[in-house]
Amino acid sequence: MVTAKAEGEPVIAVRDESASEASERVDHWLLGPVIFWLAIATALVHLYFNTFSTLSELWSSALHFGLFGLICTLTTPMFKAQTVGGQRLALGVDVMLGLAALACAFYLIFFEDALYQRGFNFSTGDWVFSIASVALVLELARRTVGWFIPVLCIVALTYVAWWGQYVDGIFNFPGLSWETVLYRSYIGGQGMLGSIARISWTYVFMFILFGAFLVKSGAGDFIIELARCAAGRFVGGPGFVAVFASGLMGSVSGSSVANTVSTGVITIPLMRKAGFPARFAAGVEAAASTGGQLMPPVMGAGAFIMASYTQVSYLTIIGVAALPALLYFISVAMFVRIEAKRSHADKLEDEAAPSLKDVLKGGWHFLLPLVVLVAALIYGFTPTYAAGIAIVSVIAASWLSKNPMGVRDILDALAMGTRNITTTAILLITVGLIVMVVSTTGIGNTFSLMITDWAGGSLLITIFLVALASLILGMGLPVTAAYIVLATLSAPAIYNLIAQSQLLELMVNGNLPEQAKAIFMLAAPDKLSLLDGPMDATTAQQMLALVPDTFSSQLLEQALSPESLSMLLVAAHMVIFWLSQDSNVTPPVCLTAFAAAAIAGTPQMRTGFTAWKLAKGLYIVPLLFAYSPLITGDFTEMIQVFCFALFGIYAIIAGLEGYLEHKLNLLVRALMFPLGALMLWPHGQLLIDGAGLIIFIAVLVWSSRCGKRLSGARSGNNAGSANAA
Repeated sequence: MVTAKAEGEPVIAVRDESASEASERVDHWLLGPVIFWLAIATALVHLYFNTFSTLSELWSSALHFGLFGLICTLTTPMFKAQTVGGQRLALGVDVMLGLAALACAFYLIFFEDALYQRGFNFSTGDWVFSIASVALVLELARRTVGWFIPVLCIVALTYVAWWGQYVDGIFNFPGLSWETVLYRSYIGGQGMLGSIARISWTYVFMFILFGAFLVKSGAGDFIIELARCAAGRFVGGPGFVAVFASGLMGSVSGSSVANTVSTGVITIPLMRKAGFPARFAAGVEAAASTGGQLMPPVMGAGAFIMASYTQVSYLTIIGVAALPALLYFISVAMFVRIEAKRSHADKLEDEAAPSLKDVLKGGWHFLLPLVVLVAALIYGFTPTYAAGIAIVSVIAASWLSKNPMGVRDILDALAMGTRNITTTAILLITVGLIVMVVSTTGIGNTFSLMITDWAGGSLLITIFLVALASLILGMGLPVTAAYIVLATLSAPAIYNLIAQSQLLELMVNGNLPEQAKAIFMLAAPDKLSLLDGPMDATTAQQMLALVPDTFSSQLLEQALSPESLSMLLVAAHMVIFWLSQDSNVTPPVCLTAFAAAAIAGTPQMRTGFTAWKLAKGLYIVPLLFAYSPLITGDFTEMIQVFCFALFGIYAIIAGLEGYLEHKLNLLVRALMFPLGALMLWPHGQLLIDGAGLIIFIAVLVWSSRCGKRLSGARSGNNAGSANAA
């Protein structure tokens, strides 16, 4: 059973046995139009929520659940029916469940005041609708993303209400009554209708709808043609097309699987035609498409959730995410360059490809909505309003083309956007239950302390443990859900360790502010004089260990500015967000790689390992978040880290591949790793960084000359063979 789930896209194959029946429902002469117009109505309702509505957030979240619950039951059957009678029975059950979801929403809306007055003293109706709502959302999650999330939610809810009291040690929880658990899960607006649901019906819905309008207007074809013109005529160009097209497409859709199936059907055959091995071509597409969820402005809903968790503006989030995303895509392109040299992938002469001038002349207007979106954000509009303005600009820009969007196109885009978000909406509503349990029990702080204890206070080991946890969670959770769970559990631990490293740096350099020294006056008055000048790292750590845990947060607030602390929190979340993407390309469950393998006709697991190798930026760049000012520094520091990191990653890739411009011997290959470390390690000393860069460039020039000599010798041998023939 394959569950190729995409963030912000309908599940490619929710369940093999029901996918065909779901398609039959959408195409049915009677049910199809019902689903179509229901999707349009849902889109219009959500546009109203995000523009002129004065409804409470709880009401909007309830209607969000009810409407998408109905759409999900109509489009995703509960079970596969073999006979006509069975199909009718399944449809009848699904219609009843969908209407029940709407009824749960309206019950909360119509009886809100009475529900709050009764509080935890449930009436019969409260019991019925609370249990029904939780059961319905778990069933909808099972249909769309499999059994893992429903089972995880059941375990979490029963932990709070029942078996947590029987657990010994730090995870012991005395327990709450079932009335309290259900109240917080549904009525109180803390669980399935809480902050995660609000993110779903605001930011996520608006930006996925914006992406649907762009695709319907023809922007997807323009992006692919632009990539073919910009990169397709270089040696190994089709590989660069895959990277470039996935980056541009990802900035719109934010979906890795959707990127793969949309751009891969073009780029993978092109790469194979140019001479790339089929498995490598599929791996490039999978690795590049994974970067779609790292590329602003959408970032697969991650930017919106991160902004909500950190209370840092969405514009700031996407601003600091741009350089790391570019670094990732360039790292994949480096693999393409090396493989093109090794496989002798020739420049592909595509006679059918139009010129760059023609592509821009016929499609420059597709860039206008992105410009409008960024301008609206910079001007100060909220992300939802900016997305609404950008949607209108898509329609307006389409009238500058030969195929302007008409009424039918607009309706199709509304329906497409609604259906595209159905899986994500159900997912985020369901994950809200887990977030509620974590916040209610305080298990997040407990888990963070446990990770810190296991890691022995080491930031590097902590990141490794989080990466391992993200891989395990990613086997059953979509990447957005994995990020939410991991961020809730482990972000405090990573944040504290990053902040402490900044504090230690201030102490070592003798730059600790006076107000922070006052904390040490209480903790270690006999060693206060040491803070007046520079000290070694060991002494700084010993002094920091003397500060009681109750004063540690106050010490950070006194030593670092509020802006610095906010960006350190963003860095912690960005580490987790990047690591949560690795399940897309890491066996045994790597859905993006599996989708690419299906297009290329290559073995799924071997393709997964190839994609995992090509996506090494997912593990290197998060270390830069934690140890360097790539996110937390000023613009000059960020650019400096970015430039040295480019060559550092290139050196490491050359070491992994054993190839640069020609095949490297073992000694030079081994040299690449310390050279990369010299440029990547965040020591901040230009002399050391520059030394590493100079040595690497010298090796690169030497390898280029060797490669040219070998190429010339090979050409001479080929010519000699031809003359002899």
